[in-house]
Amino acid sequence: MNKRQTNHLLGYPGDARLLILNADDFGMCNSINEAIMRTLAGGVVRSTTLMAPCPWALQAMHFLADHPDIPFGIHLTVISDPADYRWGPLTAAEKVPSLVDEGRYFYNFDGFHEHLPQVKLDDMEIEFRAQIEMVLAAGLKPTHLDWHAIRFGSRTDIIDLMIRLAKEYGLALRVIVRSWIEKLQSEGLPTIDGDFLDSYGMDPSTKPARYAQLLRELPAGLSEWAIHPGLDNMELLALEPTGNHVRQTDFEFWTSQQAKEIVEEEGIILIDYRLLQEVWRVK
Repeated sequence: MNKRQTNHLLGYPGDARLLILNADDFGMCNSINEAIMRTLAGGVVRSTTLMAPCPWALQAMHFLADHPDIPFGIHLTVISDPADYRWGPLTAAEKVPSLVDEGRYFYNFDGFHEHLPQVKLDDMEIEFRAQIEMVLAAGLKPTHLDWHAIRFGSRTDIIDLMIRLAKEYGLALRVIVRSWIEKLQSEGLPTIDGDFLDSYGMDPSTKPARYAQLLRELPAGLSEWAIHPGLDNMELLALEPTGNHVRQTDFEFWTSQQAKEIVEEEGIILIDYRLLQEVWRVK
């Protein structure tokens, strides 16, 4: 499928420059929640994704319940990041033993990927379903699935699982691996066309200029950028002492007048996963 067909599936001409701006990690902590809520109010970032197992997920879910017009996805989570602020599965640990460490928490980023060959797909499915079902049981209506910090490597069976769950639950899926983009587009399913941008890998000191450049160079077709707003208060700096202001600089740019003006000047069309979900539901 070429970009013209992808755009056509979403109801746009082939030369349209479509962009999904999604605020990841909703529910991780209060400072991230506050930043995401304020960023969504700014009107450039249109959607977010919820980390259901995290300590501040309930605050995020209450916000989403009060703002049903805000589209959101489920940020499937099996990694616990900070050293002193941990979370674990919604499922009882003994039912998903390959996902938890000796403290019954999820592994941290490095530990998870060292352990990835031993992770059982059945455990992943049980926990992923628990996270989806928790959101649905709260009466919320997610648009898509994505994931928190997983580097799949050779575990393409996990991607297969996510595709299966997305189709089963009538959701779209964030897809960033080129071979899977091509596979799903060949099935008539819309995904991004170009490279996926994860803002966590950007240099905070040059971020405003880099964002401006990338917006002006945005290609035709569908792109997605995962951004990570946060407020550099005492809570976030304690949780991410080496975070190097990644989240604060995202918050500042995506609530700025500059961001709004560039998007408008460039004729970029901001969309969210509701359009993709409509197609995924019927395939």
